[in-house]
Amino acid sequence: MARMDIYEDARTVSRADLAGWLRQLANQLESDGRVYYGAAGAVAVADEVRCELEIERESETELSVEIEFSWTVPAPVKAAERETEPAKDDEAAEEPTAEKKAEPTAEETPQA
Repeated sequence: MARMDIYEDARTVSRADLAGWLRQLANQLESDGRVYYGAAGAVAVADEVRCELEIERESETELSVEIEFSWTVPAPVKAAERETEPAKDDEAAEEPTAEKKAEPTAEETPQA
């Protein structure tokens, strides 16, 4: 699959506003494990995340700090697979165990 940008925003802010945005991001991660962006977007963040911090001198007068978080999203279960796989409760009800013995019918019960 080709790389696809979900959201991008670039702006100039004060150092105090940047700190506030980083705190807000941290609070979102801690509270419900999602990062919110734009008007109504959100992305769920995995429990384990690869983190990268990169500090570069772009030129004699410009520095950059890049913080990157990445994780693997589990593959979705296909609808066809869900329909063909019997539920665990159904399997247990349909397959008697070797320990269970069938009750004898009236015809098989010895008469005294």
